[in-house]
Amino acid sequence: MFGLGTLINGAAIVLGGLLGLFFGKLLPDRTQDGLGKVCGISTIFIGISGALEQMITVEGTGITAGGSLLVILCLALGALIGEGINIEGAFERFGGWLKIKSGSAKDTKFVEGFLTASFTVCIGAMAIVGALEDGLSGDISILTTKAILDFIIILVMAGSLGKGCIFSAIPVVVLQGAVTLLAKVVAPIMTDAALSNLSLVGNVLIFCVGVNLVFGPKVRVANLLPAIILAVAAAFLPWSL
Repeated sequence: MFGLGTLINGAAIVLGGLLGLFFGKLLPDRTQDGLGKVCGISTIFIGISGALEQMITVEGTGITAGGSLLVILCLALGALIGEGINIEGAFERFGGWLKIKSGSAKDTKFVEGFLTASFTVCIGAMAIVGALEDGLSGDISILTTKAILDFIIILVMAGSLGKGCIFSAIPVVVLQGAVTLLAKVVAPIMTDAALSNLSLVGNVLIFCVGVNLVFGPKVRVANLLPAIILAVAAAFLPWSL
């Protein structure tokens, strides 16, 4: 079935969110807050490990590191573009619309939950590579693995951030569905170098999501999303960053 991997991923997010929402209501506010902090710390380490995996190379007995200039330039230029367009504002308005339409007008954490969960499960190479494999060969193994990971992530997040996390399934289905549908067009662009850059910058943004979870909204992650597109484009420059 075409797009089956994305449908499984979306269903896993919804199921994880519903279970997290149910069990979260059984926990006192103090425990929910602690759970949210733990989720944030875990997200920070996921982001750090993913970024370092792309930056550090072992050559014989030596270790070399690179990619710092790529991260700095992509984030700086991405922030200029994102802040100018105010992508975060558009996401917040969409989250606010979902909040009203879902009958969650009194849920003060709805938009935060939607944004935080969406950025966590959408940003990353697995979403792109898995959707490409699904579209080109019907192989859903990567997206099935991602579905399991997303199920656990959203289960934990929904326990502290509430119903909004469930609706992160929408951007996941839209993004991965679009890549699957356009797989033959997108595939030539997603070279090994492009995917490596995407993973590096994407994991830095995941780190920022974790920072927001632990310390409160500090970084407008949505306004940094153009950095991912710039990172992919940088792979085609005649020189390396």
